[in-house]
Amino acid sequence: MNKKTWLIVSCLAILIAGYSVVQYFIMDAHQAGFVKLKLMFISTLNSFWYIMLYIHIVAGVVALVIGPFTLLSKFREKNINRHRMLGKIYLLGIVFGGVSGLYLAFYATGGLISQLGFGFLSIVWLMTIFQALAKIRHKNIHGHQKWMIRNYALTFAAVTLRIWLVLFTILMGYENFILYYPMIAWLCWVPNLIVAEWFIQRKLNVRKQQKSVDLQL
Repeated sequence: MNKKTWLIVSCLAILIAGYSVVQYFIMDAHQAGFVKLKLMFISTLNSFWYIMLYIHIVAGVVALVIGPFTLLSKFREKNINRHRMLGKIYLLGIVFGGVSGLYLAFYATGGLISQLGFGFLSIVWLMTIFQALAKIRHKNIHGHQKWMIRNYALTFAAVTLRIWLVLFTILMGYENFILYYPMIAWLCWVPNLIVAEWFIQRKLNVRKQQKSVDLQL
């Protein structure tokens, strides 16, 4: 990841993380936009739902902010011990965020399509982090990096979800939220994975070109 892309991703991640902290912890979580919208379609939410929501927010914020530093090559090369420590914290963030997210998916606004969208997001989110963990345990650094890129693309769904939400609200209006939210449940992460795969393939092609040049020399 080049410096410019890393800076944009980091700034957006920190911005959304800060917004989430203010909305759910400094202000009243019951007044948060997503909760208020949900209460329009569900009369009450039990205390366990709120507990899982708080776990999901805290774990997601941790993963969202830490993620860019685990992907930055210069930081990783110069601070290998810190990279490992951050990686462990990031792993815990994904595990808690993924499990709580899977529970919350059953209550997703928008019916079955939304539930499936967020449910699959949580499942793939967990699968990719465990794939990354398996690769590094087998000393497969390049494989580990690929799966971490895929995983953070899913973590970044916290950002893209809100971007899509703003765009759809501007285009279709707040009153049609129930119609377009099921689409956002998929759009917030599937395109992210596609971009991640393009980025991975681009890196592979650059490596192949470098190897070809080295062999010629």
